Amino acid sequence: MYFAHSLREESDKTGWQKLSDHANGTAELAASFARVFKAERAASVAAILHDLGKYCPEFQERLNGADIKVDHSIAGAAEIRALGATGASAWDKIMAELVSYAIAGHHAGLPDWQDFSDRLKHIRPALDSVWREEISVDSSNLALSLTPHPAKTRTAFQLGFLGRMLFSCLVDADYKDTERFYAQAAGSQLDRDWPRLGDITSDLIARFDAHIATKAGDGPVNRLRREVLTHVREKADTSPGLFTLTVPTGGGKTLASLGFALDHARRHGLERIIYAIPFTSVIDQTAQVFRDVLGDDVVLEHHSAIETEKSAQWEQRDKLRLAMEDWAAPIVLTTNVQLFESLFANRSSRCRKLHHLAKSVIVLDEAQTLPLSLLIPCIAAIDELTRNYGASVVLCTATQPALDKRHFAGGDGTGLELEGRELAPDPDGLAARLTRVTIRSGGPMSDDELVAELERHPQGLVIVNSRKHALALYRKAGEAGLEGLVHLTTRQYAADRRRILADVRQRLKDGDPCRLIATSLVEAGVDLDFPRVWRAEAGLDQIAQAAGRCNREGRRPVEDSIVTVFTAPDNPPPREVAQLAAAYGRMAGNHDDPLAPAALRDYFGEVYWSKGPDLDRHKILGKFTVDRSGLAFDYKTVARDFQMIDSGLVPVIVAHEKKARHALEQLGIDGISPGQIARALQSFVVQIPPKARARLLANDHVRFEREKIFGDQFAVLQTGSLYRKETGLLWEDADYLGLEQSIF
Repeated sequence: MYFAHSLREESDKTGWQKLSDHANGTAELAASFARVFKAERAASVAAILHDLGKYCPEFQERLNGADIKVDHSIAGAAEIRALGATGASAWDKIMAELVSYAIAGHHAGLPDWQDFSDRLKHIRPALDSVWREEISVDSSNLALSLTPHPAKTRTAFQLGFLGRMLFSCLVDADYKDTERFYAQAAGSQLDRDWPRLGDITSDLIARFDAHIATKAGDGPVNRLRREVLTHVREKADTSPGLFTLTVPTGGGKTLASLGFALDHARRHGLERIIYAIPFTSVIDQTAQVFRDVLGDDVVLEHHSAIETEKSAQWEQRDKLRLAMEDWAAPIVLTTNVQLFESLFANRSSRCRKLHHLAKSVIVLDEAQTLPLSLLIPCIAAIDELTRNYGASVVLCTATQPALDKRHFAGGDGTGLELEGRELAPDPDGLAARLTRVTIRSGGPMSDDELVAELERHPQGLVIVNSRKHALALYRKAGEAGLEGLVHLTTRQYAADRRRILADVRQRLKDGDPCRLIATSLVEAGVDLDFPRVWRAEAGLDQIAQAAGRCNREGRRPVEDSIVTVFTAPDNPPPREVAQLAAAYGRMAGNHDDPLAPAALRDYFGEVYWSKGPDLDRHKILGKFTVDRSGLAFDYKTVARDFQMIDSGLVPVIVAHEKKARHALEQLGIDGISPGQIARALQSFVVQIPPKARARLLANDHVRFEREKIFGDQFAVLQTGSLYRKETGLLWEDADYLGLEQSIF
């Protein structure tokens, strides 16, 4: 008898999981996941064959404890390719090849074609033919009807996307069936089930309506927000697909998009709402808004502050205890990085949730922030989700949607079909009605000059382009003795930032001195209303976001609500920001109001539509090819090249608070997965450069908690004096304090 999984404590093997049981159980789950995009037969076949390589004595010896390496993923891949070669149609052959990629990658990740091809030439060991008696494989009629993209050059990408979605169904089903087996063997019950969105939508809409009723207020801005919300919700009956929501900052687009998503999901039977925002630094603020509106029990917050799987070895060792995020929750709040890097990933840990994107409402907040070098692949993924997977995608922006195909030259399918899909009432009219600030050029300004400006204004906000500059300016303002001085940066962990922002809002409300020095994290999803704002040079979209923190409620005269855009000679912006600032500089003089829709269109003409090949700098789409010999997909290379954040920051956990210390104390306790603990710690993480963390480790300021078990997953600050609420984590002091401690 052949087994899929063992119970080491049972020498007689009576409780071990039979290989045929695992194959059939996984197939049932995989088919149920893929049914929503009509690929259940292909997903079922992938699951039936995914562990075919375990039908050999060598793997069974491995289950008995022998130190034997067996590539158990390749046998099933070879079998389905052989079956597909004799299929009734060319589509069956294509589908068989797609399935073969999923099977070959279910353990180590979706492969590149050349590596896959080499593995197919060296299949070892030989299988016991008994497998044909224990499992049944029907590889006929695997084809499904994909709606082709008008650009024929997109066909290979569409097939590659389908292959990754099948992979998602397979690996999620594999995880869940394995997890179920071990839970039953241990006599425990898994608490993984979330309510279905369809069962609770009416209740969520009632909660939403009740929350909106408490927000009623006087004034033109509040009246306009109610008008926008009503108009947007009336569009919920529109057929699923692509939408834009163009509402100026302060116009209530977050709640409007959520209201639309709830109504649209109920009207069309969509299965979840996924809300993606640009920055990890503000996800906790948006999450709190969602929980205030909908309750704590339906919102899953998931981003990459702490990854819960790091490698194939980690995945295999702890696979059964990890409760990896599968996005089965009815409402998922995530980041663009987590969403899009998952859509182009090759590892099972990142891909298993992808099938839950099908038949969902996906809201992309601040869609214009997608990185230019990856814009074309991002657009291709958005298009495919709506074209073939029943999703509705809302491109939510305070400026202008720069992704409409009418704005791209060449007719190569680069843009999206957005004509007639605007949810907001008269975006140009809204922009005019929501004019609340005056933009001025400040020219070069030193830190001394900025401090002098703050001294003249008891309430003001300065936004700069780096954490380093923010800290230096905060210290200089402190030396000047400015009252009500506040520092906000990603040096601080999220829980502290929430408290800081609450204090800032109260100061502004009470009319107390409040001089806030911040990085760009304050520009998205942060509800603040300052009378004056200074913004270091940046792109027009960032300047528009900064302007949204000035006279937000429209209660002050426009001419007195000044946003000053300045350059900082001693603190030049990062290269990408400098390029965007230069684009703004080239067009700013052509418009009386830089925030007018015409100016924004002009700006995006400079930034987006003139870039051409640079919008797919790593040639992501070119790594999927189809010819008469078959499908040549380089999934692994694509995953390596598709990185939305080039800096590769790494986390440090600051366990100053009881909640964080309690979470760390639970590491290694049976029944509590590292994933649960990582989620509990997300609010206490500071992301820093890898070299900085290496110095902290070298000087014993940071330690990997339970390193032998969890590797580098939980890096915890040991020297508490390096972190203060006012300044955040000062990793630059690592070497100095290391020397100081060695002396004293």
